[in-house]
Amino acid sequence: MSQWLALLIAMIAVCAVVLTVVVIRQRRIGDDDDPSQTPDVIEYMTMMIGVIYAIVLGLAIAGVWEARGSAQDAVRAEAQALHEVKARVQVYPPAVRDKVRADVDIYAQYVADHEWPYMKKHGDLSARGTALLDQVRADVTRFDPKSDLAAQAYQPVVDQVAAADEARTARGQNAGSTMPAMVWFGLIVGALVTVGLVFVLQIRRSARELLLAGLFSALIAFLLFLIWDLDDPFGSGLAVSADTIRNVVLG
Repeated sequence: MSQWLALLIAMIAVCAVVLTVVVIRQRRIGDDDDPSQTPDVIEYMTMMIGVIYAIVLGLAIAGVWEARGSAQDAVRAEAQALHEVKARVQVYPPAVRDKVRADVDIYAQYVADHEWPYMKKHGDLSARGTALLDQVRADVTRFDPKSDLAAQAYQPVVDQVAAADEARTARGQNAGSTMPAMVWFGLIVGALVTVGLVFVLQIRRSARELLLAGLFSALIAFLLFLIWDLDDPFGSGLAVSADTIRNVVLG
């Protein structure tokens, strides 16, 4: 099931539940009920709760979006560092140059094809990917430059491998869920309370009121789904892809 199909089903289910409860509740209300008698303080508190929850939702969305941006930056930095390694070893002897480039390609191919699904499943980096990057570092650091040109390129290449390792570590830190369980508890409880306020205001069964109740509930469901989808930068849906590494390093 695709992410968008799951979102559509969730929104329809939430709307159906809310509208069903509204209709059943309205049937149980007597004819002498007057919704205009709702105390002003209830309307005021309802508005305040809605505003507070909207602020919390906005902060949550900003937080997960920032985490996704940080993950994307880490992937770009890692890809660029690996590309620089391949470019700077041009002045190395052919045997060393080809060995370094081949090991960089092996590492990048493994990351794109295997480590991405591993991060999605386990929320961490794979030991195999770490070993392959260590092999690239060994290729670079064990080289003993004989010419002046190779000696000048040696330290920059070592620095780029270190930059790739640092970016890889940052990528691992961004894998998995970025929001604590307590925050999710607050978001879900807040959604239930906010949607439940629809009944406090004694909504009627007119087409306009039912439409607004359904749209409001669907909006809450959509925002929670968006936060959930962005919460794992390397998950699915709007997740960070491995195309950057494929295009920059292997392209």
